Amino acid sequence: MAPLDTLLTGLARERSTGALRVGRQGTIFLTDGRVTYMECAQTPGVERLLTANGRVPESALRKLQADGGCDRLLREGRVTLGELQYAVLGVVLDAAFFLLPATGSRPKFRPGERHWLGGQWFFDVPGLVRECARRRAQLARIWPSAEVDSAPVRLATRLPGHGVALSRVQWEIIAAGEREATPLELARQLGRTAYSVLLAVRYLAAAGLLAAPDVQEAAAEAVQEAPALPRRTRRQSERPPERDRHPFGPAMTGDPTDLSLLMRLKKALEELS
Repeated sequence: MAPLDTLLTGLARERSTGALRVGRQGTIFLTDGRVTYMECAQTPGVERLLTANGRVPESALRKLQADGGCDRLLREGRVTLGELQYAVLGVVLDAAFFLLPATGSRPKFRPGERHWLGGQWFFDVPGLVRECARRRAQLARIWPSAEVDSAPVRLATRLPGHGVALSRVQWEIIAAGEREATPLELARQLGRTAYSVLLAVRYLAAAGLLAAPDVQEAAAEAVQEAPALPRRTRRQSERPPERDRHPFGPAMTGDPTDLSLLMRLKKALEELS
């Protein structure tokens, strides 16, 4: 199966107009071979971004979708052209971030199908691919583990310092922290772009404001995964004199196996404290 960006390049060469459906993952809309809009099942669409802050009621938006579309939305003055452009840009980049590397789906092109916003803005596929790579690199620089992207956002019970400065998005995440929602679920609830929430969560993780995974499980796994200590045989003549024995247990040795196990246990105990 050809990569999605290769399929899009072919549709661009043929100047196709329609919708490329990527299974249940999302849809890419094209006009004359150019990408005009992308939507993804994992990320909020422009409809959610427009209605989340109350600027456009859901009932009014449904009427706009059925009659008038983008032109009527702007004509009624509910949002400015700049606000709508910004929302569409964020939604398209969100969708590209998750759709372009998508695998396992067989895309199906439906000629003539359009998004209700119409062909107002255009995105070139190489530019979208480059932006997705830049975003992944940025996320990795802030916090290298992608586990926080899909795990429920759980806040640390104590600050790592005496104070902390939060961005607006970070504060909204903190305020919604008791919902046990993942970053993508929070993005939909808050009416924020998915990437802005992912970015904020990674910053929170880097600042030590998110709860660590269950350290008790981590400590148990560390003990279970540690190799068994080799059996030692010591002849009676080699036993140390009674006065040289450690009063509280066996004496430490320089054996790498012993030290490796002790370092794992030490780390686990430090995390438990």
